[in-house]
Amino acid sequence: MKPVRSFHHPLVPRRSCLQAGGIGLLGLGMHHVSLLRGLAAEPKPEKRTAAKSVIYIFLSGGLSQHDSFDMKPDAPAEIRGEFRPIATRTPGLQICEHMPELAKCSHLWSVCRSLTHPFNEHSQGHHVMLTGRSDMPPGFDPGQSKDGDHPSLAAIATQLLESRNNLPPAIVLPEKMVHRTGRTLPGQFAGQMGAAYNPFFLECSGYNPASYGAYPDYLFHHEKGRQDGAAKVFDVPSFTLPEGLDFARLRERGELLRHLNRQQAFLEKVAETEGVSRNQAMAMDLLFDPRTKAAFDVHAADLRTQDLYGRNAFGWSLLLARQLVEAGVSMIQVNLGNNECWDNHQAIFPNLKNFLLPPMDRAVSALLIDLQERRLLDTTLVVMAGEFGRTPKTSRLSPKALPGRDHWGGVQSVLLAGGGIPGGQVVGASDKIGAYPDRDPQKPENFAATIYEALGLPREIVWRDRVDRPNFVYHGAPIPFG
Repeated sequence: MKPVRSFHHPLVPRRSCLQAGGIGLLGLGMHHVSLLRGLAAEPKPEKRTAAKSVIYIFLSGGLSQHDSFDMKPDAPAEIRGEFRPIATRTPGLQICEHMPELAKCSHLWSVCRSLTHPFNEHSQGHHVMLTGRSDMPPGFDPGQSKDGDHPSLAAIATQLLESRNNLPPAIVLPEKMVHRTGRTLPGQFAGQMGAAYNPFFLECSGYNPASYGAYPDYLFHHEKGRQDGAAKVFDVPSFTLPEGLDFARLRERGELLRHLNRQQAFLEKVAETEGVSRNQAMAMDLLFDPRTKAAFDVHAADLRTQDLYGRNAFGWSLLLARQLVEAGVSMIQVNLGNNECWDNHQAIFPNLKNFLLPPMDRAVSALLIDLQERRLLDTTLVVMAGEFGRTPKTSRLSPKALPGRDHWGGVQSVLLAGGGIPGGQVVGASDKIGAYPDRDPQKPENFAATIYEALGLPREIVWRDRVDRPNFVYHGAPIPFG
């Protein structure tokens, strides 16, 4: 079948040019100015409306399948670990005892226990699971993101989906994934597409290389245990006017812009050659439209809702994701945990039990129930994965260290819910020690196809690189459910 060509870029409307110029003329110094740099400076082409929304929950570091969704209670102790399985609402489906809230709502989600790829290194794993491509691009560098990297799922959504309500098609929150050494992990960006299609990064968490997890209550260090998280703040960007500039004055200045119509030809030429930032229209909405501003104000949610999700970085992140779905964002990637915080080489059992599983269990279950009650779950696909799973057998970094599990791309468990996927199902199975798929293996390409299908992207569609070459979006079929 002949690939669908990318859509032509229409001429930027004069109104958009004036809005863009107006922001610059007014010199609006908005908090978290990086928000106005995240997206491309190219006009949005006309594209089909996205059929659904997607929330991609990413557990950087790698969730252990043995200690979450694919327990092996009959295996030897060094494989089965310290946790015990509990029954879920779905007959015959058991999960870890430290995920009781997800157990109660298993009718809303399903799990694939057979996702596999060949990489055991963090950067490669991130690149594979964030781009949906199992092949490494030529010149791949695990130490840094490069222009030759495959584009992330969020970047593809940014290029191919329309903006709704002056909001980006794809948003990543609450921070970029940065290793404690300071290197930004590859796979998060547009790569071969060009920086114009980098997803919109909503920076809400200050980088802290010395601690991990769902601050303030669940901040921890892998070796030292609990840390004081009182000083860390989930700082959702505040979209306010500079001091001394009120809305009336801003609107008066906006009225003055209409007298710039004589510069139409010049503005259109600038837009054609340099592009108009897609954030400018968003900036105007954030300043003037209370509904748009409210979508980013997670702390304004009623206290009962915040308590359901958990008043911590995990809970606020997923609550923010739900609000952005309601506001019209098509794809939200939520990074649950900074600095590869699920990377439990040591003390895996106390760290999962005390710091990681409780806030994740609470926040993810609350998200699914909240979406269902708002009648959004059928039109919102929620997926949760890491860059890989963990080794079947526990090990120790030193004789005095508590047991942990190492990197393992051989198999991982992936949660999927909503978006037309029936709940209470299990796709695939791992072998008796949880090392490799035993039945129905699925690849990152299948995982990505599931997301693309939920976003309403046709199988023939292509994305375009910097020199306008077409590249297929789909490299596999969606994971089969139902």
